[in-house]
Amino acid sequence: MQKRTYYIFSLVVLSLCGVGIAQEKDNIGTETVTVVKPYSPTVSDAFKIKSSPSLNDSIVLQKKKINYSIFSVPVASTFTPAKGKASGVEKTPPPTLYNSYASVGLGNYNNALVDFYTSREFNRGEDLLDFGLTHNSSRGDLDSTPLDTEFYDTKLNASYAKKDRYMDWGADIGLQHQLYNWYGIQSEFFTEDEINAMDEQQNYFNAEVKAHFNMEDSYFKSGNVLLRRFWDATESAENRAVINPIFELPITQELLTIGAKVDYVGGSFENGSITETTNEGEINYSHLQAGVTPSLLVLRDDLTLNLGANIVYGLDMENSENNFYIYPAVTASYRVLDENVIAYGGIEGELAQNSYHDFVNENPFVSPTLDITPTDRQYEGYLGLKGQLTSNVGYNIKGSYMAENRKPLFIHNPINTLRDDEKSYTFGNSFQVFYDDVKTLGVFGEINVDVNRNFSLGVNAEFYDYDTETDNPAWNLPSIKGSVFMDYQISEQWYMGANLFYVGEREDLLSQIDPLNSQLQFDQVTLDGFFDANAHVGYRFNDQLSIFVKASNIANNNYQRWANFRVQGFQALAGVSYKFDF
Repeated sequence: MQKRTYYIFSLVVLSLCGVGIAQEKDNIGTETVTVVKPYSPTVSDAFKIKSSPSLNDSIVLQKKKINYSIFSVPVASTFTPAKGKASGVEKTPPPTLYNSYASVGLGNYNNALVDFYTSREFNRGEDLLDFGLTHNSSRGDLDSTPLDTEFYDTKLNASYAKKDRYMDWGADIGLQHQLYNWYGIQSEFFTEDEINAMDEQQNYFNAEVKAHFNMEDSYFKSGNVLLRRFWDATESAENRAVINPIFELPITQELLTIGAKVDYVGGSFENGSITETTNEGEINYSHLQAGVTPSLLVLRDDLTLNLGANIVYGLDMENSENNFYIYPAVTASYRVLDENVIAYGGIEGELAQNSYHDFVNENPFVSPTLDITPTDRQYEGYLGLKGQLTSNVGYNIKGSYMAENRKPLFIHNPINTLRDDEKSYTFGNSFQVFYDDVKTLGVFGEINVDVNRNFSLGVNAEFYDYDTETDNPAWNLPSIKGSVFMDYQISEQWYMGANLFYVGEREDLLSQIDPLNSQLQFDQVTLDGFFDANAHVGYRFNDQLSIFVKASNIANNNYQRWANFRVQGFQALAGVSYKFDF
């Protein structure tokens, strides 16, 4: 339509022009105008091949024509489909959490157990306040000794912790009272009057404060502080202070960790060494350590390597002696086969700070007349393999070699009837610390099996060979140790557990000071190895109330953990536990 209008408009304009020119000229001639329509292409319809090509190949098979027919027979059906119903999912209620717990138990030998714990959260869980009280005691006597064998162990703890976005810190206060008796005398050496006059009871007291501090996104990573006061009933006392900050500095792709440590221990014993025929007075000691441990952490795919050194300055403040120590601090692990085989090893050393408190925890029958000095643990090299044999079986095997100077060993104090100390620990019924240079070759193996979610089992064993500088045995150190443990959740209400441990033979040295010539007479003894089997079983009435029974030394073996110190036989203790909100 637009094109046609354009053409008509063109003709009119040309006509007007012709009229105007004709007015000026009389004869302009005849002109012919031809209008041509623009080209409009068209596409013809496509068509399909109406015939198939013929195949003359001899291999082509002729299709056989098949005729189908259906024979329909009506079938009567009585099936009536039921209406569908969505299956409901049973919801498991979340476990109820209580902030307090109490447990009380009583057993033979007048054994008693008390355990209480409570926890409070403030400010939506950012602040946490905990209290705990534990008591374990026995008033039973043993037929192997005429002296009292009762003991107490009571602990009271309170802690406070606070968590912020980039840091957390906390503090703990602990109080402890322990009561033991030096009951391991050889009765045949003393008269009834001498035994009745003995005061064999010892009391230990401990008060300590701990604090920790951790930070995120800071060069100062963490820090720990320990302050302790330890004393006993014989006016012996010890102070301990430890400060241990840790810094972390990233270096390119590696991490540099710098650990610092200041460790002080000092105290005094009001009584002199029992090897002296007369009590010459107090023993004082004071040791200070200051050290730094820089280490570089290298991570490469399956390899983890920690390269470091432990540099320590040790000062004997009582004797004005000092020395520098440099120890290796190198550890490494490599994933040989994912989680199935992991090889690890290292070589490490330290200046180990010994203390009266630590000796008492290891052997509560030591006398308050000890020589306290640090142990120079020159190095401990070890190699091992750990991992998983299957998805529920884990293992760990390790071989080690360690060299120590001034390693503390426990041996019997001599029978010294010439002494008149207030407490009766001079009758061969207490222990002293003997320092020796010892090299130890050890092998350790462990297997843990998680049979299922409710049953787990573990076995471990240790073998040691000792070489001492004095050519004496490594007093009271066994060459074989092993243990087996098991935990089984029988049902939702019933549960049980058991453990069995074995300690091999140990060597000890008994001695006596001849009252006539003040000469020491020695007698080396071998303590038999022993098994100790323990088990417990419990029943839960509900989430709050449960009862339990514990059995110790099931084999009723009155073995000697230390020479002349026999343990109680078969022990059974029954109790009840209750959880609640306080």
